[in-house]
Amino acid sequence: MALFAIGVIGVLTRRNTLVFFLSIELMLNSANLLFVTFANQWDNNIGLVWVFFVLVVAAAEAAVGLAILIHLFRLKQSVDIDQYNVLKG
Repeated sequence: MALFAIGVIGVLTRRNTLVFFLSIELMLNSANLLFVTFANQWDNNIGLVWVFFVLVVAAAEAAVGLAILIHLFRLKQSVDIDQYNVLKG
């Protein structure tokens, strides 16, 4: 829970997009740690299956998020989240 709380604080307080993505990854990894712990405690492998799905989502999020970040950095020359109003509809 402490890792998840650190991730939430990082998402809510930081304006740097790299720290933002790092905080999201920290929250996903803390959920994975929780799934593995409960799967081992209750001798149930379904938690390990959920870990696999969360890892797939985290990898896709990292790949797509960093690609968008690189494109926006080339466009704006900044990694500040407040500068990115391009994605607004």
